[in-house]
Amino acid sequence: QATAMASLKAVSVTHVRYEVGDDIGHIMAWASLLPILISAGFISHFIFRRELLAMFFAAGLIMSEFCNEKIKEEVKQARPLTCELLEMCDSHGWPSSHSQYMSFFSTFISLSALFRWSFHGSLRRAMVVLLPWPFAVLTMYSRIYLGYHTVSQVFAGAGAGLVMGSLWYFVVYRLMVPLFPVIEETRIARAFYIKDSGHIQNVLKFEYENSRRARR
Repeated sequence: QATAMASLKAVSVTHVRYEVGDDIGHIMAWASLLPILISAGFISHFIFRRELLAMFFAAGLIMSEFCNEKIKEEVKQARPLTCELLEMCDSHGWPSSHSQYMSFFSTFISLSALFRWSFHGSLRRAMVVLLPWPFAVLTMYSRIYLGYHTVSQVFAGAGAGLVMGSLWYFVVYRLMVPLFPVIEETRIARAFYIKDSGHIQNVLKFEYENSRRARR
């Protein structure tokens, strides 16, 4: 007697398909996973560094993803016809969450490097300002190439990420950073060694010299 099998659904964030034998599609599939790799980096950064700025940066990305889901539920725009082959027709496509994530991430990084972070020379500053954008564009293009989104859905996500990333940059640096010394003194921050190193110009050099001094 045959038993009924429950319908299964993959986690769409990590479930990326590409055509067999398509080498470019293979690269695009990995590019589509960049938001997951960045999120894993934030988790690692919290475990080993406990920096307040990175925590608020990550909180902004989570907020952006939540807003993306709410917008999708309201707009209810279907994905491209390729969604059947990709088993993604049960989710909405406007705006693209991957594009919004990467645009938010790149915008916050670029604004921080341009106006807040210290560098030895304008060339290094320019490199950091521009660094995240090729990866953002690659991720956005991958969503179109692989058939997960239309061009308009990707542009909508990029625009939403640009706006939210800019607004969150303002919130963090104008409203939250001045409160970091107060947050550092709270019981939970002291218990988990949560700190702000933004006042230190070269954190790597500072830690290196203090480590050697402690050994002596």
